[in-house]
Amino acid sequence: MGALARVGGRNSWIAWPAGLLCAAVVGALAWLAQPMLPVSVAWMGDMLRAASAAQVPAPAAQSVATLAIAPGDIDCRALYPDGLWAELTWTPHVLLSQDYAAPATSVTSLTDALSPSVRITCHWRTEEGGLIVSTLAGVASDAGPVAEASLRGQGFACTTDDDAVVCARTSGDVVEEHTIRGGLWLSSVETRWHPDAYGARLTAHIWG
Repeated sequence: MGALARVGGRNSWIAWPAGLLCAAVVGALAWLAQPMLPVSVAWMGDMLRAASAAQVPAPAAQSVATLAIAPGDIDCRALYPDGLWAELTWTPHVLLSQDYAAPATSVTSLTDALSPSVRITCHWRTEEGGLIVSTLAGVASDAGPVAEASLRGQGFACTTDDDAVVCARTSGDVVEEHTIRGGLWLSSVETRWHPDAYGARLTAHIWG
């Protein structure tokens, strides 16, 4: 019966040395792995602590309006959302220059009344004669009502939303828009070049 239970082709005199060899190999590997044991334990501990620790939210990005509190803290690139910036810079034969010129409004009395502290002025020009000038400037906290009265008197349509005054006027091929909010004045004048919702996209990005 014992002979019938034995698996054919297996010799006990080979199985015993093979088993001992396997045991020796496993023992050798375990001995070699001993120096890595503390490292592995430490790594597992770090992983468990990281998984159970409270997640700290990333700090929210500051808006352009917040960054523009002090002069010199922003440039034209910061003024524009990525999509609008790409649209403007990819316009054929476009030139961009930046300086601290006063807002390019046709209502010169408004500039005198608000006495703006210019943060940045961006001038975009195309070879075909298109021109866009946008200025972000600091003004007094009560500048909104003053600007609204001056602009309405010059034919601008104005709306008041929360703490913002937004005024716009189209005259021929010139679109002029002004937003006064939170001590900042955004002025944009588009001449023969009108990117889609230019003023609205710029305003949303600055105060977003």
